[in-house]
Amino acid sequence: MQTADTVFAGSIPVLYDRYLGPALFEPYAADLAERLRFLSEGHVLESAAGTGRVTRALCRTLPPEVAIIATDLNQAMLDFAAAQPGAERVVWRQADATALPVEESSFDAVVCQFGIMFFPDKAAGYREAFRVLRPGGRFVFSVWDRIEDNEFAKVTTEALATLFPADPPLFLARTPYGHYRIEPFADALRAAGFRQVAVEPVEHTSRLDSARDLAVGFCRGSPLRNEIEARRPGSLQEITEAAASGIAARLGHGPIAGKMRAYVITATR
Repeated sequence: MQTADTVFAGSIPVLYDRYLGPALFEPYAADLAERLRFLSEGHVLESAAGTGRVTRALCRTLPPEVAIIATDLNQAMLDFAAAQPGAERVVWRQADATALPVEESSFDAVVCQFGIMFFPDKAAGYREAFRVLRPGGRFVFSVWDRIEDNEFAKVTTEALATLFPADPPLFLARTPYGHYRIEPFADALRAAGFRQVAVEPVEHTSRLDSARDLAVGFCRGSPLRNEIEARRPGSLQEITEAAASGIAARLGHGPIAGKMRAYVITATR
């Protein structure tokens, strides 16, 4: 069953991709795709594909001889991703990453960008990746480092905390930026059967045209929206504008930039 933290429905996919896609996800999507450039043929499975940022990067990077299947639990995200140009060769399938409807030992690589944190049973997700990989195949995925090392998420969370001091919306700190401890990941991957686990911290700078773009991206284009609407129904626009003012007070009233830091983990079967 989905919780509010995993619901990407309504207008969320469009706003998520427009405002958060280029700022947060595109640099890491290119990075993940480059890590699979060694593939000249075979099959790649993407879990938690979202709006298809990594999917399109894979299509740009990998030759046509590499077949790509992209999956996500949220049909609304898949519908948006499938409608974007640049991924016509992709097979899109709604699927739970912890119970993939594919045969064992059928993929050369499994990729997941910033999706592991949303898995209700992460160990099951690792076991599924191991199951569907061929011997020698790679499971490559990314997780955000702590929120203190990701400025856009940090300042947004702090701006909202001033608007809801008694019960601040903590979706960002709790879920996408709340699973940054690497040791449990590595231990669970080895327990799932992976023989080699490599972890690399990767830093980039996120950029947006304005503080309002960031507020719209997080407050209206992510599950953070669900928390805001639950706390103050009918005030989403008002809260977004107030959050934008708080962010601008910290990052400026013109184009904004902030550091971001994540880990890219490669596990070999």
